[in-house]
Amino acid sequence: MKIERLETFCDRHVGFVRVTTDDGRHGFGQVSPYNADITCQVFHRQVARWAIGADAADIEGLVALIPEREHKFPGSYLFRALTGLDTALWDLRGRLAGKSVCELLGGVPRPFPVYASSMKRGEITPQAEAERLARLQGELGFAAFKFRIGKECGHDEDEWPGRTEAIVKQVRKALGDRARLLVDANSAYSPGKAIEVGLMLQDHGVCHFEEPCPYWEHDWTREVTQALSLDVTGGEQDCDLALWKHVIRMRAVDVVQPDICYVGGVERMLRVAAMAKAAGLPVTPHSANQSLVTVYTLHVMGAIENAGPYVEYSIEGGDYYPWEQGLLANPLRVRDGKVQIPREPGWGVEVSRDWLSRAQRQVTEMPR
Repeated sequence: MKIERLETFCDRHVGFVRVTTDDGRHGFGQVSPYNADITCQVFHRQVARWAIGADAADIEGLVALIPEREHKFPGSYLFRALTGLDTALWDLRGRLAGKSVCELLGGVPRPFPVYASSMKRGEITPQAEAERLARLQGELGFAAFKFRIGKECGHDEDEWPGRTEAIVKQVRKALGDRARLLVDANSAYSPGKAIEVGLMLQDHGVCHFEEPCPYWEHDWTREVTQALSLDVTGGEQDCDLALWKHVIRMRAVDVVQPDICYVGGVERMLRVAAMAKAAGLPVTPHSANQSLVTVYTLHVMGAIENAGPYVEYSIEGGDYYPWEQGLLANPLRVRDGKVQIPREPGWGVEVSRDWLSRAQRQVTEMPR
């Protein structure tokens, strides 16, 4: 069963991949969102050329081969594009076997806990954020919540003076003592400031302090991890497996957070999870939008042994990311703070035909 055709369907924000075999079978995947139109160009230039004519069942081999063939061009865009091939082939494998990807990986599709993840910072006041999280707590049964503190790549500045302290206090008051609170600093602080903020977070029972320092400063992050008792987390930006090996060996964080779409797909995500397992570290991936990344993450988390207690679930509903609207024909739904891992073959979620009909299409196929 050979890969005969690879198609991308994209706009600027999101891009899907369809793989078709020489016997007419197909599977759907997705490249990483954000600048997806650029990523789809990379896909056809640097990924599809090596996959056309290859064995569609050999996901592991292709995912290992392509970075070697493109070794002169390492970096984020290559792996964002590789994700499209990897995930389309996993969908194909599941459809052929009549099983969900979660089952293929040895897991059981089941309702999996999710945490309500806010993308907003400067767009919302602490009071308004606390109120909307409390509303979701009541309406959808969320038991864990993540919100933004500091200023993105902020050099120790807050989004505005006093915002971080105010939002932590107001969210805790609004949600009560039993809610699990997570915060994301998005590379805001130097080690000294991060430790100062972290001690305040501990006083308010925050359990998860994400990306406190510039994500590329792993020594800084380890300093914060060693100084605090709450979990320091990170890794969403990291796509190089050698770097992941280093980060895990040095125990820069307490919880590793690869993003399946950034790291290069399921195969590479499983390698990071295995490294973390060997080091005794849990995995709670980054999945901060309602494209297929959350679907992928649920399937993987339903199968790996060192899965953290929940999956990230963006609560913006197309408000923060308007491009999320209308992507999926059967989107995920939260009930009682959980999302059902799809049971249907493959990913179990279908891309909207209407969206595909409007998207920019590009094709790489076997020569006739």
